[in-house]
Amino acid sequence: MQYLVAIHHPDNYDPSLEDEAMIRDIDLLNEEMEAAGVRVFAGGLQSAAKAKSLRAQPDGAVLITDGPYLEAKEHVGGFWLLEAANLDEALKWGRKAVIACRAPVEVREFLQRPK
Repeated sequence: MQYLVAIHHPDNYDPSLEDEAMIRDIDLLNEEMEAAGVRVFAGGLQSAAKAKSLRAQPDGAVLITDGPYLEAKEHVGGFWLLEAANLDEALKWGRKAVIACRAPVEVREFLQRPK
């Protein structure tokens, strides 16, 4: 099963405040995930202010606007895609992500569609 481990940042998050210790902790977590064979992909995202939102219009056109789709106080700042045996294993990695990233984390299973 695959799980999304998403890091949530406040809307005004300043990545320049990430110190060397935090960067080291995240690097070590990435190495640990890779060694355990659970990490499929990981990445950080630009601020929500740099997002573009696309919405279908009744006439079939697509409207593109600046900013995130949802107005919120927090946004996803980065994520891991993990291959884990179950939710408990994914939550174990989520706990480590909370500590390394010093930010709230959401763990969510990808939908498994019957073939």
